[in-house]
Amino acid sequence: MAITALPPDTDADIARVTEALAMITPRWNVRILLALSGPPLRYSELAAKVSWLQNGQLHSKLRALCDAGLVERTEHTARHVTYGHTERGVALLPVLPMVVTWAEEHLEKAERPLAAIEQIEDSLTLLTRRHAAAILWVLKLRKEVSGRVLARIVMPSSDWTNIYPPLRQLVADGLVDTEGVGMPYRLSAAGDGLGPVLGTLSAWSAGQPLGQAARHPVWGQPQAKSAQRPWVSSPSRPAPAALPPARTLGTSPAWHHRDLFSHATTSHSKAAIPAGGPRR
Repeated sequence: MAITALPPDTDADIARVTEALAMITPRWNVRILLALSGPPLRYSELAAKVSWLQNGQLHSKLRALCDAGLVERTEHTARHVTYGHTERGVALLPVLPMVVTWAEEHLEKAERPLAAIEQIEDSLTLLTRRHAAAILWVLKLRKEVSGRVLARIVMPSSDWTNIYPPLRQLVADGLVDTEGVGMPYRLSAAGDGLGPVLGTLSAWSAGQPLGQAARHPVWGQPQAKSAQRPWVSSPSRPAPAALPPARTLGTSPAWHHRDLFSHATTSHSKAAIPAGGPRR
């Protein structure tokens, strides 16, 4: 069933991207996928790599990732079971460095250098806001749209004023700009910069080579950058430590899970979100 008033193919594409994000955004999922980079691991070996997770948590996370088709469980004997990436899971890994690249350029700077894995988790949280994919799509396609028109496209079966909570959230997150109440909405530089990430997720979710992202009908067409918003940012901080170099789509990953866990600590509690944006 259609979720927007966009053409069926577009509607299906947005639904696939939203579903792809829902697979990887839940807490710890990306870390588990990265921990499984390389040869398949026995449960105890994987548990040692994600030691902050309790057994019950890891079991449920692995079951969800297997159900999503990203991880496969292989029973060699009754006492020898291993976990590893499916082909689908391997194909998803190249998207992660692209998320890091976007985060380094656009996310609000934190008070301490962040590991790339934390950059990924913060970025995915922004992308999985309710209706975010559809709103970003329409704004990329239409350039500027009023809230009422946006509501008719994104949530045609709902009261049009319901568009404002997700819009306000995207403005607060720094992905959408507006001059004020009653004025049109448009992508910010950060929202526009998500094109390669969302285009690649679209290609992956459709089972296409990631190189097809450049020919995506919307996200594959770069838009002139809008002026950077004068963010009210938190105090400046040292630049993050060097990250693995960006690589060409379609090649094998040039980084390893240990690269994305650099600077990670055993404590994973989130600090309060400071003012500014795009916010973590």
